[in-house]
Amino acid sequence: MSGLADFECIVIGAGAAGVAAGRSLARGGASFILLEARQRAGGRAFTQNSGGFPVDLGAGWLHSADRNVLLPLAGQQGFAIDRETPPWQKSADARGFETGDQRAYRAEQGRFFQRAHEAAQAGREGPASDLLDPAARWTPLIDAMSTYVNGTETDRLSVLDYAAYEDTEVNFRVVQGYGALIEKLGVELPIRFGCIARLIDHGARPLRVETNAGTLTAQAVIVTVPTNLIATGALRFRPALPARVEAAAVLPLGLADKLFLALDGAEDFPVDSRLYGATDRTATANYHIRPFGRPLIEAYFGGQFARELEAGGMAAFADVAMGQIVDALGSSYRKRLAPIACSSWARDPFALGSYSHALPGHSGARAVLARPEGEALFFAGEAVSPGFFSTVHGAWETGERAAQDALASLGA
Repeated sequence: MSGLADFECIVIGAGAAGVAAGRSLARGGASFILLEARQRAGGRAFTQNSGGFPVDLGAGWLHSADRNVLLPLAGQQGFAIDRETPPWQKSADARGFETGDQRAYRAEQGRFFQRAHEAAQAGREGPASDLLDPAARWTPLIDAMSTYVNGTETDRLSVLDYAAYEDTEVNFRVVQGYGALIEKLGVELPIRFGCIARLIDHGARPLRVETNAGTLTAQAVIVTVPTNLIATGALRFRPALPARVEAAAVLPLGLADKLFLALDGAEDFPVDSRLYGATDRTATANYHIRPFGRPLIEAYFGGQFARELEAGGMAAFADVAMGQIVDALGSSYRKRLAPIACSSWARDPFALGSYSHALPGHSGARAVLARPEGEALFFAGEAVSPGFFSTVHGAWETGERAAQDALASLGA
């Protein structure tokens, strides 16, 4: 190391990856600080109290819970875990989607999954939409499901990247909120809120990080911001890193938004049941009724449909949701529904989207983005996870890895 620095390590971002990195640096005895643009920790995991309940406007599921590093941490922090079968693994409400049609849809979806697996085995890259049967009745609904799962329609989704996702199909939820858990895990870390990193000068040690509140220096820097901020130049590098910026650009954040509705007379429905808004189009919402047994409906919107609705705010999302629910259940339900919370991740200046997907032909971009730059600049976040991308635990694991690399570079 050469020159004095304010810190041994600066972590940019206090989402899941940043908090994980901070906790690892603390255990390693390094001097460090987390710079967070928002006034809260958690990033795209965000729990808000609405209608008397904690609701997750961002990440909500402990995916691959049997391998999820955050499951034991949740228990250690006193958070309750809901282990009930998730709604997408159950039959949906038959109103507007008869049981026989649901079986036919699942069969067609299974064939799509099999074709994706075979393409991956053969190393055939291309858009996932090539694996859909354009004449099949359920193709629009399969495409809609992609917007919730991947944040994008299948024509913008790399087959090889999609197939690389590791899913054990064990999915739990944090009763008090996933975002609340990440925030709690970071509560004792040195986080400077409202601090927006704009430029990292990594030409020599110590590195210089220019922010809206001045310049800080460190012997190592860990970057955990979303890919869209790197691709758009919201966070810049000196010397420039064109290959890394290009990798971020082909790993854009798709969009998955949520609307929460209060439901009067919720006991009319089973706990954790599901309703499809429409089955013949991609531009539709999907409804999770009575999550945790609460008198709520959690509505999911994704892809271009969500992007268009964001311009109209919560009112636009609510208009679509209430219209679809009334069409399915009857006009009496309009008076039983009230919107209470809504996300707009594409309009969040510190996210510009929900979670990453690789564009067709760019399945190798995650590895490019994950590589350290020299011995002092490291990258973490869900987008650089090879198999758990788009998840909180994927981001967490990359944050821990980046911190260990930084500690090694510091000689700790």
